[in-house]
Amino acid sequence: MKTRPPSTGRERALMQTHPVTVLPALFAAILSLTACSGGADSKTSDTPSQADPAPATPSGAAPISEPAPVPLDAPGLGATDYVPLHAAGTQVLEQIQYREADGTLVTLAGFRPTNRHARERGEPWFEPDIGPGNYFTFPTWYFQNRTFGLLIRDQVPAGRSRIEISLRVNDGTFINTGLSAFRRDDPNIRDYGWKMNVGFQNPKEGGKNICHATSAREDCMVVITDNWRAPQPGTPFKVGDVIELAPAPFLPHTPDNKALIDGGGSRYYSFEQLYQVGVGMRAWYGVAPILDSVPLPDSTLLGGEASVSYNYSEEPHRVFQQMANNIGIENTKRFVEGRRLFHTSFVDGKHSESPDINPVFTKHAGQLGPRFNNIRCIACHTLNGRSAVPTLGSRLDTMTIETAAASSTSGVTPDPTYGLNVQQQAKAVGAPDYSVSVQSYTKTMHTLPDGETVELQTPVYAFKGPVPAQYSVRQAPQVIGLGLLEAVDESTILSLADPNDANGDGVRGVPNWTLNPETGSRHLGRFGWKASKATLRHQAGIALLKDLGVTSPVYKSLDCQRGVANCNATTAETAISETELERLASYISLLGVPAQRSLRSGYPDGMRVSPEHDVNPTQINRGSALFAQVQCVACHTAQMKTGANHPLAELRNQTIRPYTDLLLHDMGPWLADTLTEGQAGPRMWRTPPLWGMGSLKYVQGGAQNVRYLHDGRARTLMEAIAWHGGEAENSRNQFEALSKDDRAAVLAFLESL
Repeated sequence: MKTRPPSTGRERALMQTHPVTVLPALFAAILSLTACSGGADSKTSDTPSQADPAPATPSGAAPISEPAPVPLDAPGLGATDYVPLHAAGTQVLEQIQYREADGTLVTLAGFRPTNRHARERGEPWFEPDIGPGNYFTFPTWYFQNRTFGLLIRDQVPAGRSRIEISLRVNDGTFINTGLSAFRRDDPNIRDYGWKMNVGFQNPKEGGKNICHATSAREDCMVVITDNWRAPQPGTPFKVGDVIELAPAPFLPHTPDNKALIDGGGSRYYSFEQLYQVGVGMRAWYGVAPILDSVPLPDSTLLGGEASVSYNYSEEPHRVFQQMANNIGIENTKRFVEGRRLFHTSFVDGKHSESPDINPVFTKHAGQLGPRFNNIRCIACHTLNGRSAVPTLGSRLDTMTIETAAASSTSGVTPDPTYGLNVQQQAKAVGAPDYSVSVQSYTKTMHTLPDGETVELQTPVYAFKGPVPAQYSVRQAPQVIGLGLLEAVDESTILSLADPNDANGDGVRGVPNWTLNPETGSRHLGRFGWKASKATLRHQAGIALLKDLGVTSPVYKSLDCQRGVANCNATTAETAISETELERLASYISLLGVPAQRSLRSGYPDGMRVSPEHDVNPTQINRGSALFAQVQCVACHTAQMKTGANHPLAELRNQTIRPYTDLLLHDMGPWLADTLTEGQAGPRMWRTPPLWGMGSLKYVQGGAQNVRYLHDGRARTLMEAIAWHGGEAENSRNQFEALSKDDRAAVLAFLESL
């Protein structure tokens, strides 16, 4: 018997912030469009709620009772009064590349410290696997006095075989900094090895290898005049040649190797990056004979030039934490400072990594709100990935339970008990227990045309406090590539909308509109499961408020979580300052996207291939074609280009492959919740990006710890696809009608992303 879910057919640093007085009605509208919302009844129960949003009911059952969706032709759907996030002519925070008048190409490449080399696994190359390497890690004290960059002045496009590489220190002084270049491919070289090793001698320091943050470009310079990768040294450079660059900095230190500037470590390796002559920094992968570095093809660069290179230190679980490959020098400092805050506990100020070694961020100790869900940002995003898998009966404190009162429609009325969301933990002894847990799962079987079955499960929730009249349970998504999505022009997204299904494919796609909580301006929503947040600044601010009980310039008072009118009308100092909020937004913006793992790497004969690189390119290519053939790309748009006005140059004019249109789609009654956020009715969900999909099983600690869809109900990609209804029903049916081998090819393609 076949049963299945049936279906019915930043504001950035350069943007001026103007103080505004928000009227009560306006602020209520802002909350309705941008924040979680709440409602309650008077019943306190540990038993499953009867208002569970989307039970897996067998075919033919009565439809779910839900508020009517916002009509697709509702006024304002195609708003013309919106304000673009980034005005034309916006200046960049930092240049990352420019050309001089004679054609010389200047590239500014940021570097951070790391503990070991790029091709070092946790054991010698040909030994059994005993653990990961130590290249993708962040050393202790990484967030201060340890970022730097290389200014590469490439004169080859100007007709000269000369490349000048200058060391640029962000803070303090470096000594004895080495630069290794031109990877060796001799048969007896393993792990790492270079043909050129030099230091940065400073003539203003008597020729010693001492470089300061105040040093001029010519003070600490290495000049390379011939291509050492050629069959023999002395071959002139030509455009397209590549140089692998691996700087290794020292900080002035005491005899026991403690840095004089702060007492932390003094000796580091750094990222091994590939520079292509006449082009710039390129994401790379390893080819024969010994994982030699070559640029990745453009087709694999899901995040454009911000894509993260293939990793050969067997650390796929850390791949979501890496900087954009094209990051600038000063922006590298912004990145690590923002990362520190993302990992800081608002209880004791300690870093989540090496908490007893890394210095305490004392400013944020004791700032956790009276009610909260977790104590630091990273706690909900496992290694920058998703929420932890629910355990039956355990508190869902890495997920969000958004709430609304029974009277809520598109304008959210906060729940009288919870406010905009359930904050499940409290600091005060004896405070009410508002825990929410998965009580059980309702399970049904879905049968494909060829007889294959997929078990579907729907979570049934239990509330320790009153059961809200309206609520929506949502897992935290991975946080990669968000800056690139913020950089996409509104016109690009709106061109994908088809509110009246003009092309007759059954797929509509509509935008969500949201109001800026600081200015009241209308923006196109693009973040959150219902696209109800416009900017990463906004997304960070609401997460700080709702999940940590921490105020910021976006939401200045804890009253905002309760939906209190004029809650931002305060001059009190916020827990997070403007500077720190911008650092946090910059960090999230500059997280790179792993390149698609669709190519075989050149592992030496007899060497164990890392699991993440054991791929079948032919099957992946077949799956990609089938993914388009069954019209999954109608919502999961394969490719788009970012705009030219984002304040971060790294994000501008990038051809990206996020597999999302950032629009809302009716996914049918079986994925519906009971909340409406702006134009997003209960059945409407933003198309989630698919990049990083194949890395989730590593980031989350195993495939068994990965969950899909907004509430994490789906345990596998097959299960997630089977839940697709509404506008996605036709594509799902076409996918399920494929042969078993072709379905496997589509899944292999998704796993390569």
